Amino acid sequence: MPELPEVETVRRGLQPVLEGQRLSRVEARRADLRFPFPDGFVQRLTGATIQRLERRAKYLMAVLDRGETLVMHLGMSGRFEIARPEGSTRPGEFHYAPDPDPKHAHVVFETDGGGRVTYYDPRRFGYMALIDTETLAEHPWFAGLGPEPLSEAFNAQRLIDAFAGRKQGPKTLLLDQRVVAGLGNIYVCEALNRARISPFKPAGAIKPRQIEPLVGIIRDVLGEAIEAGGSTLRDYAAADGALGYFQHRFRAYDREGQPCLNEGCNGVIHREIQAGRSTFFCSTCQK
Repeated sequence: MPELPEVETVRRGLQPVLEGQRLSRVEARRADLRFPFPDGFVQRLTGATIQRLERRAKYLMAVLDRGETLVMHLGMSGRFEIARPEGSTRPGEFHYAPDPDPKHAHVVFETDGGGRVTYYDPRRFGYMALIDTETLAEHPWFAGLGPEPLSEAFNAQRLIDAFAGRKQGPKTLLLDQRVVAGLGNIYVCEALNRARISPFKPAGAIKPRQIEPLVGIIRDVLGEAIEAGGSTLRDYAAADGALGYFQHRFRAYDREGQPCLNEGCNGVIHREIQAGRSTFFCSTCQK
């Protein structure tokens, strides 16, 4: 499933095409994705202007001038393809992916500015909804979310408080969307490796002096991934159907048996299954 950097990369790719634009035509080629489209989906969108294109956790949000917000989740294989009169835009640096199969093109957005955005989803695990903008924060998808990891609201004290007295490992807590929104397995593994913190150690036993730099490390890892265009795991693609290349810069994730890259460490990266997910770590320097 795409993580925060992948979703942010898609948002940045779609922003020049959709933000400030009026939707002149919307086509839904089926009745549902993971969930049914809301009643009047096409009619409620057609003619609306997208005032802002935002991201909250792993959700894309198009704030409309009609008092509603189009909320989109990419699921496992959702992707957008951008086509404009002057040609395709490829945000970030990407390896090109094969052209999406037209039979998986489920939603098409066209704008007065000549932009055309098509949503593809072979597995149909993605979903879209129209939610009242004023009550968006109270919606079940958003009400319990913690702060954005790139925001000032996510700070060392919040993480120290979240870890205090907890028997769960730090990886488990960082993946808890109530603690911090949008973090996923890949980048938590990366951050804990750089911070030299064991993913298995009870969080309550981790000293504040270790937790404090972790906040900055999480921001650095996410920032690097966003600039690189996200990862290329599975068949995930960027907004224009191209694949990112951050996988070439992983220091821990998917590097089982390879040397740990932390300075002064002679250990190797190990892989263990933790809560059903692969955890990559160095047992030598991650204490």
